[in-house]
Amino acid sequence: MEEFVVLVNPEDEVLGLMEKQQAHINGLLHRAFSVFLFNSKGEMLLQKRASGKYHSPNQWTNAVCSHPREGETYLDGAKRRLKEELGVEAELSEKFSFIYKADVGGGLWEHELDHVFVGSHESDFNLNKEEVEEIRFISVEDLDREISEAPQNFTEWFKIILEEYKHHF
Repeated sequence: MEEFVVLVNPEDEVLGLMEKQQAHINGLLHRAFSVFLFNSKGEMLLQKRASGKYHSPNQWTNAVCSHPREGETYLDGAKRRLKEELGVEAELSEKFSFIYKADVGGGLWEHELDHVFVGSHESDFNLNKEEVEEIRFISVEDLDREISEAPQNFTEWFKIILEEYKHHF
């Protein structure tokens, strides 16, 4: 099934729809959301992207990053992708939004108006192996160390979003 993203201007006014991969080739600003999940120890859930993903395969990133569909709220999209990718439901709260642009390699760009959500979840994940290779929890301190030692193991957008997240908390 062909997937479309919602193109927007910096004020989040809809400009139209575009096939997802084409929007990433053209580097056009579109709606997105990112979800950070934490366990009771305060550790962050990371997912390793599946090897079959068309960009950034086998790289670690936050719990979920994706795009709301036309007519879908950011929150509804985030909850949908939590269920589709990780097989879980969680209460989410929106913390902030911002715009970023990242070169993800292969002539592809993520240029997103990203709404960032936070929630908590401990266990009973049911991973969609077409999307997620594996998951793990990690302390933010250990995560910072891993990123500084091997930045190539993490998605470009996650490194940007994580820094933005730290500025808000």
